[in-house]
Amino acid sequence: MAEAKLIIATHNQGKLAELRALLGQHVNDLRSEDVISAAELDLPDVKEDGLSFADNALLKARAVSAATGIAAVADDSGLSVDVLGGAPGIFSARWAGKHGDDEANNCLILAQLSDIAPEHRGAQFVCAAALVTPDGFEHVSEGVFKGHLLTEPRGEGGFGYDPLFLPEGEKRSAAELTAEEKNAISHRALAFTALAEVIAKQLEF
Repeated sequence: MAEAKLIIATHNQGKLAELRALLGQHVNDLRSEDVISAAELDLPDVKEDGLSFADNALLKARAVSAATGIAAVADDSGLSVDVLGGAPGIFSARWAGKHGDDEANNCLILAQLSDIAPEHRGAQFVCAAALVTPDGFEHVSEGVFKGHLLTEPRGEGGFGYDPLFLPEGEKRSAAELTAEEKNAISHRALAFTALAEVIAKQLEF
C-alpha cells in the first residue's frame, strides 16, 4: 500500500482493469502499480444509501480514503429512462428486487415500457466519478451516454442493461459493441476522462 498513490473503491476486478487503462491514457506518468483496488486491501464494501449517483460515489471514495490515508476514486452509475421519470436511476442494479440480477432487471424494464412507442423510449446511462483526497479535497465528474431502449435484448457482450440500450448514432446495442468501442464512448469513460485531469493536478503525476 505504501507505493500506491490512488485507490479505486471497487471489488470488481474488471472495473479495476478498465479504470487503470482509462486513467493511464489520460494521466501522464501514472503507472499500473500506482493504482490499487479496495479489494486488494481487503476493505469492506461501502453501503450506497445516497440519494444520487454523486452521493454514492462520494460515500465510497470518502470511506476508502479515510480508512487508508490515500486518495480514493469511486463511481456510481445506472440507467435513466425518460418515461419513467429518470428511474431506475440509483436503483438500477436492483430494480427487480435482487441486486445484480441483470435478466430480471431487463425483463421488468421491458414490461414497464411494453406499450411505449419507439420515439418515446429515450434513455441514458449516467455515471458520477468522485475523487477524495486525505486533505479533504473532493471533486465529482459526470458522464452521460445517450440513446434509447430496444423492444428486445440484442447482443451477448457488456452487462446490466447493455442488451436493451441502443446508443445515439449506432445500429448496434451496447452489448453488440466491442469492449474497446463501448469504453471509448460510455458514460464511465466520459466521467473518468474528465476526472483524470483533476487527478493529475491534485496528485501531481
